[in-house]
This record gives sequence, structure tokens and C-alpha cells, in this order.
Amino acid sequence: MQVPAALSVDLEFFQHAPAYRTAAGTADDPAIGRDAVDFLLDTFEDAGATGTFFAVSDLVANHSEMLARVAERHEIGSHTHTHRHLSDLSTDDRREELAGSRERLEAATGADVVGFRAPSFDVAEDHFPMLAETGYEYDSSVVPCRSIPGWYGGEWDTWRPTPASEIVTGASADLTEAPDTTDLTEAPDTTGLVEVPVAVMPGLRLPLTGTWIRFFGVRYTILGMKLLARRGIPPVLYVHPWELVDIPKIEGVPPRIYVRSGEYMRRAIERILAEPFEFVPVGALADDVRTGATRNATVSGSDDREASR
Repeated sequence: MQVPAALSVDLEFFQHAPAYRTAAGTADDPAIGRDAVDFLLDTFEDAGATGTFFAVSDLVANHSEMLARVAERHEIGSHTHTHRHLSDLSTDDRREELAGSRERLEAATGADVVGFRAPSFDVAEDHFPMLAETGYEYDSSVVPCRSIPGWYGGEWDTWRPTPASEIVTGASADLTEAPDTTDLTEAPDTTGLVEVPVAVMPGLRLPLTGTWIRFFGVRYTILGMKLLARRGIPPVLYVHPWELVDIPKIEGVPPRIYVRSGEYMRRAIERILAEPFEFVPVGALADDVRTGATRNATVSGSDDREASR
């Protein structure tokens, strides 16, 4: 049986990105990326694919119609309310980012919002218990990549969708047995919560999409997808709408933001969706874990640590 793949969208505009928030200059219209949403919807439809849009819920205020259109065709997940890094917030503020975003998105779209992805994949020690407490059923904030100075990485060694109860926050990817650093005796039950990790390149252990598709090119991403599929690991990819448009020059925005953004990324999305994968929502991969489905385990004899070699 075919190994599925997931192409997810972190539904935010450039105004939400740390690269914009920390820049010295500003844009006339900071909602950069809005026009790319229609392109994504059309391209998914042309490919017969379904995705997950992890949306920042402050879009509800001015773009509720756009969110409703997305929800008609695709799964809606939460990407917090304000796109602030969760580890920078107090416990109460983190809870509001999770619970408040879910409530707003459900009210705006009429969809059940059960999936979550943290901005910049930044999570706090209480991440999984708090997700369970606030009503989520799965998370997609784990990236099992090498440590990337100034960004993220080095904490995880989980390549496949797996019960979140098997993951410990802060576990080193280099340890055979990770220390238990979180006291969950008073925490909500995380038994039903599933983690769906984002795909990284075997061996190299860098992400396949986001900035990395622009740095290394779409052939890099497609090769990584195929290598993961041979191991029975469903590749989970992500893109941002603002990567698919021509970003105006803004003082203080890092040069890396402009590398192959716009036309190149639009064509890359088309090429990825043309690959012979069944593109499914991230939530479908989480459901496979709960039901014990085997469609994402068609290749035997390999485990997560083998994939990292």
C-alpha cells in the first residue's frame, strides 16, 4: 500500500513572522501572503490533494471569509492566536494562545480544530499536557533535525507519527534513553494525544521544506520524500503563504527571506503535489496511529534511528 504524504500550510502572513517583527522597516501592507492562499487552494484542487492549514487565529478579525473557504476543502489546525513563541510566555498566556485560538477558529469556520503546530516549532516544558488540557488531539511541532544555531533542533529523535506519551520534552536526539524531565502526575492525560513530526532529510537531518526548500531546491525535497517513503515514514511538509509571493524590500529583513521566494516556490508546490503520493491532512496520519492503520508502514526493517543515518 502506498505511503501517504502531508503538505501542510502554516497559515500566517508576513506580519506574523519573526523576520518582520524584528525588522527596522515596515511594509505598506504587512498582510503579505494573502494572495497566495487562492493559489494554494487552486493547486491543491488541481492535484486532487487535501492538506492541513495551521492558522493563526488573529486572522479571524479581518479574514474570516478566507478561513471559511479554506475550511470547506481542507483541515484547519491552530498555529496559536498571535504567533508568539510559546517558551517566551507565561503559563496563562500559553494556555490562552492554545485555547483561545482553537475557540476562535472553530467559531469562524464551523470546523473541529484538533491539530496544533507551534510557531517556529518552539515549545515549552508543559507542551503536551497543555495541548491535552485545551482539547487538542494531535501536535505537529516536533522536528527531528540536527541543532541549527539560532533556530531550533537537536531535541528530538522521533521521525514517525507516534503517541505523544512516548515523547519527553527536552530529550536529546543523541540519547538512547531520554531522561524524564517533566512531572506529569497532576497533568491531564495525554494518552490519546498524537505527535506527527515534520519531515527531515535522512542522513543530513535538515528539514525538507520551509526555508530549506528555498535553500536547496525542490529536487532536494522530492528526494527526501522518496527516501522517507522507502522507510515507511510519511513525509510531512510545510510552507508559508508569504514564501509564495514577491516580498517587498523591507529594511532589516534577513536576505535569506528573499531567496527563491515567489515564482520559484509556486512552481515547487506544483511539482511536489505532482509526485505519486497520496496527499492527506496531517490529522489523517494522527488517526492512523490511534486506529493502528498500517498504510504508513509499508516498508519493514527500518526504525527511526536508522532513518537518521
